[in-house]
Amino acid sequence: MLKSKVALVTGSAKGIGFEIAREFALRAAKVIICSRRLKDAQASAARIPNADAAELDITDDSSVERLASKLSADYGRLDILVNNAGYPFDRKIWYKEFHKVDDDEFKDVLAVDLRGSFRITRAVIPLMIKKGGVIINVSSTPAVSGHTEGAAYTMAKSALIAMTKHIALEYGKKNIRAYTLALGNIASEATFNSMTPAERKKAANENAMKRWGRPEEVAKVAACIASDDFSFATGNTIIIDGGTVLL
Repeated sequence: MLKSKVALVTGSAKGIGFEIAREFALRAAKVIICSRRLKDAQASAARIPNADAAELDITDDSSVERLASKLSADYGRLDILVNNAGYPFDRKIWYKEFHKVDDDEFKDVLAVDLRGSFRITRAVIPLMIKKGGVIINVSSTPAVSGHTEGAAYTMAKSALIAMTKHIALEYGKKNIRAYTLALGNIASEATFNSMTPAERKKAANENAMKRWGRPEEVAKVAACIASDDFSFATGNTIIIDGGTVLL
């Protein structure tokens, strides 16, 4: 259970982030739904019990600072942060060979997937220091195993694993735990709908279970590790991919 916990999930107006927020709320947490567009966050929060909405652009320092101030004023603490917001899947960037990725494309991905996650994490750690907390970074399996496509994404997501480990080691004495979720092929609307039928079938056959994962399956894992059931584990990378990458 996550009763009375205050949880912030970035990029949670839809997709995997929304399912994580909903699962947290079902387990009695107070959830803050975040989106760059406040109306989108409000519409999604209305679909979840015990949820509030907030505007957040993790690429904007002032937006992050405003939200951190709001969290302090409205709740006085933050127990759980899920860094779910990420750069949208862009076929043009994903399928470019490494040596053809230009600086702007690389910077655009890093701005969201890495710098944005760093920015909001840095802002909320002071709210966790007194009573402890949990930080969950959403990464991907290529960050663990490597890949032949999506170079910019892989590098950004790999850095999130390093950030998880650093937070776990530096702030463990403050009772702040950190984890990475390395996701395989999860059938979120953004990813699933961007692929052709042939690409979807190929992706499904990559893992031992021969299917796509569901966003709600990711949400249940996130809820488990955010709970006190994981109280003596930290710094872990948890792979959710149906048995493709085995460690």
